[in-house]
Amino acid sequence: MLVSQILKTKGDLVFTASPAETVGAICALLYSRKVGAMVVMDGDRVVGMVSERDMVRVFAEEGAAALNKPISSCMTHDVVFAEPNETIDSLLGRMTDRRIRHLPVCQNERLVGIVSIGDLVKWKIDEVEAEAHGLKAYIAAG
Repeated sequence: MLVSQILKTKGDLVFTASPAETVGAICALLYSRKVGAMVVMDGDRVVGMVSERDMVRVFAEEGAAALNKPISSCMTHDVVFAEPNETIDSLLGRMTDRRIRHLPVCQNERLVGIVSIGDLVKWKIDEVEAEAHGLKAYIAAG
């Protein structure tokens, strides 16, 4: 199963933010959009990721004063990407090793979608269940 197949079903909607937006504004957006992370864009270029985990970290370190900081001061700058032609298995390994939950999907340096660990696990379970069903049908027919 490829990432491009997930995006065909899931869609390519990605919530993005500007590096100048404040921590408080990003918290409100994460809450209102019911997402765990947003891609930070400078024009057409991905410059970071901001997640609920980043928000917890900055509040634990700085308290309420963090609300007025620009998101660029606490976002993840070293973004890990996925490509549409990658497999679910390769991404599950990468996400587990790096302890990340969201991967922006880029093709030719252009943002084309985002996948979460939840998306990948759902598709993996569906794949395994389909394989098990096929094996049961084969055994029953044999």
